[in-house]
Amino acid sequence: MRRYGNRRDANEQEIVDALEAIGATVYRLDRPCDLLVGYRAHNFLIEVKAPTGRLTRGQREFMRTWKGQVRVVENPEDAIDVVTHSYLSKS
Repeated sequence: MRRYGNRRDANEQEIVDALEAIGATVYRLDRPCDLLVGYRAHNFLIEVKAPTGRLTRGQREFMRTWKGQVRVVENPEDAIDVVTHSYLSKS
């Protein structure tokens, strides 16, 4: 049993708000990364980090072994780029 809940990065709410403002749906996860984002019928795993933040050992291992994509973002602009550019490149 965990004694403390997972801490959220201070910039996470701003990123969630920006993604929702462009029409994405956002589901907050605890593991293996922070956000599951749906945008125009595509799914994205996103890890939010503060500019000075580092990935944990578990996060690095997950990203190394995951057969799909996981993106790390630090700000709303990065997050929007992830979903909109990924969507455009798959069209």
